[in-house]
Amino acid sequence: MKRKRGGGGVEVERGGGGGGSELKPAVDEFTLLKSDGHGNSNNNTEAFLSLSKLLLHVLDKIGPTMVVLRQDVHQNIERLEELYESNPSIYSSLVEILNKEFKDGTTKRATSCSRALLWLCRSMDFTVALLDKIEKDAEVSLNQAIEEAYQSTLKPWHGWISSAAYKVALKLIPEREEFISLLMTKGQDYNMLKKDIQCLISLLHPFLNDVHSILSTFDLERLKSI
Repeated sequence: MKRKRGGGGVEVERGGGGGGSELKPAVDEFTLLKSDGHGNSNNNTEAFLSLSKLLLHVLDKIGPTMVVLRQDVHQNIERLEELYESNPSIYSSLVEILNKEFKDGTTKRATSCSRALLWLCRSMDFTVALLDKIEKDAEVSLNQAIEEAYQSTLKPWHGWISSAAYKVALKLIPEREEFISLLMTKGQDYNMLKKDIQCLISLLHPFLNDVHSILSTFDLERLKSI
């Protein structure tokens, strides 16, 4: 797998027939981080940023209908990455980032890295729920899969403005077949995509559960948007 480092996170060159779907590089990336010892820590900032960038990749495949969510995700990644890059040795741990803002009394500010971390985690929950529904139900439309994923992950924390923006976006969702074809690299088939989704979800679930547990210790899990 071809890798390059930059901007504090680990980037993976996507596309190209590397023996899997468009999700395969993310599976390889996270597996590699774990084998390097990074993933053994359940609050590794580099691993979290890498997975957050995967989220952008999936949202891009859904298309412009997800532009509002994508902008939020991108801004939250930049905010978290900026602090991480200011001192990678200190902020290599998500806990240290949360500790810093807790001590500064800035944890719950609208522009805090703590909030950025919380919403990135929730957005990844949405992505996992969406991919899981697509993989398990061959008959579900993308519209329905997104609706169910949204209801179970983001909806409980959205205020009326965010919910209204989502309802508008839902009207522009592409067909399931188009979305699936965009996730598959040239020469790959649906079975390969299903395998990559299963593998990615099996890696993400315990990681995200651990991050949510950390967020709970800082009393962040109940924060809502407007």
